Order: sequence, then structure tokens, then C-alpha cells
Amino acid sequence: MKTLKVSIVTPDGPVYSSDVEMVITKAQSGELGILPGHIPTVAPLQIGAVRLKKGGDTELVAVSGGFLEVRPEQVTILAQTAEKSESIDIERAKHARVRAEQRIEAKTDDIDLVRAELALKRAINRINVAEHRF
Repeated sequence: MKTLKVSIVTPDGPVYSSDVEMVITKAQSGELGILPGHIPTVAPLQIGAVRLKKGGDTELVAVSGGFLEVRPEQVTILAQTAEKSESIDIERAKHARVRAEQRIEAKTDDIDLVRAELALKRAINRINVAEHRF
């Protein structure tokens, strides 16, 4: 089966690099499924999981925003942050979720509600990816 080269890179360096059969991710415009030979595309990403399918297995990487560049035989994801599922500290992610929920519930003037909501989305995404809930 044909494959495409996938690279996931953050400001801290490369997180993932491999040949895969299919990439599934969430862009701002909706979910994208990318196969070898896909038309060139550039799209902003949402907080979500990147699913990388190869040989009947699916690897998951949690990303929090960034951009996706697709070429016929290559996909590059430039993410603000990215973590492979096996690298996620699930307890830390659960604590981050609780903190974000408390900030949202407090509704005080000094809390930046948008930042708290984004922190909650990132924490839930990391938990879901770590527990393979997709």
C-alpha cells in the first residue's frame, strides 16, 4: 500500500516522523482524512488528536493548534504543542482539567475566561489521547 511521510514539529523540535497510510485530524473547517496523492492543502488546526494509521495500527498524537501542510506524498504539521499518546502524563492532564474547570466556575473578573476554556480543551484532548478515546 502507498504511504506518505508525516512530520509533526513544535517550536521545541520534532515530535513524530514516519511513513503512514492515512492521517486524520481536525482542521478549523472540519475533520480531514488524508491519503497518499491528496491535493496540496494548507489548513489551521484545532485542538485535537492526529490519528496516524499504518499497518492496521493507529498512533495518536495530541496537538493544540497549529497548521497542516499537505503535499501529494508528504504531510507536515506545525503545532504549538504535540505529545504522543504514550508520552502524556495522565495525572498531570487530569489536574490541569480540574484547575481549568475551577477557573471557569469561579467567574471572577481577574480570570481570563478564554484562556481557561482553552486550557480545559487542551487537558481533555490530552486525557482522551492518552486513554485512546477516539
